[in-house]
Amino acid sequence: MPLRRLLRASVPHEQLEAIAAEVARRFDGGDPEAVDIELLEADNWLSVPCVVDDQWFVKVIGDQHTLMHALLTTGRNIGAFSAGTEGFFERFASPVEMAEHELAATQRTRELGVAAPEPIAAFEHDGYGVLVLEYLPDFRTFDALSPARAAEFAPTLFENLATLHAAGLAHGDLRAENVLVAPDADGIETLYFIDATHVSEGAIEDARGYDIACALASLSPLVGPREAVTAATAVYSSAELLAAREFLDFVALRPDHDFDAAALKGELEKRAN
Repeated sequence: MPLRRLLRASVPHEQLEAIAAEVARRFDGGDPEAVDIELLEADNWLSVPCVVDDQWFVKVIGDQHTLMHALLTTGRNIGAFSAGTEGFFERFASPVEMAEHELAATQRTRELGVAAPEPIAAFEHDGYGVLVLEYLPDFRTFDALSPARAAEFAPTLFENLATLHAAGLAHGDLRAENVLVAPDADGIETLYFIDATHVSEGAIEDARGYDIACALASLSPLVGPREAVTAATAVYSSAELLAAREFLDFVALRPDHDFDAAALKGELEKRAN
């Protein structure tokens, strides 16, 4: 049984129902007894994601998710060391701190003009951290796009990332599942960033290289290494791309990335030269 299913099972259904009722009570004023909750199938080991009343995307975060985040953070920092930098991923002290961080990161992302689901609230309920965001009912993850459509969105992917970096921020967990394509208020398909993780404020330079490497690793299986690097060079300098190159071996070890690291490195070196 996948570990993420074990993590979900650790939050009793009656507790999820109670949290859903609290969300409805806080933000709808409707009958908490008639609330509808739908669990989502997602590759998310750090929360139980669900939809409440077809209006709110809710993440329920327990102590075991905080522990899992700490373990993943340790592994990621070891990977950062292997790339020749100090570790820049940081842990959370509690489930509600995880929820509050993502709420604040989502709000800051939107303030910078980068699309993200509207942040609603973060609160504690019976020891669980609860994050409430706008629900995007009609979305696709980036890896579900056709190669042609992914190529169309590639410039926006790097432009959005560069906007975060210029503001001294980093995503820290950029992968295809954390970049959504969904219609905006005008019905135009738009890139949305979700699930930013906790990165040390003093390590933005290293975190930027890691973000770029993750973006290239997510894009290159869809459009090819050359096209992915071409899109990145429109935004980032050769020095920044070479810094990203140092993280590719580490990124390639992650189970949520599947790309040709050697080919991508070759393209980066060509562009740098």
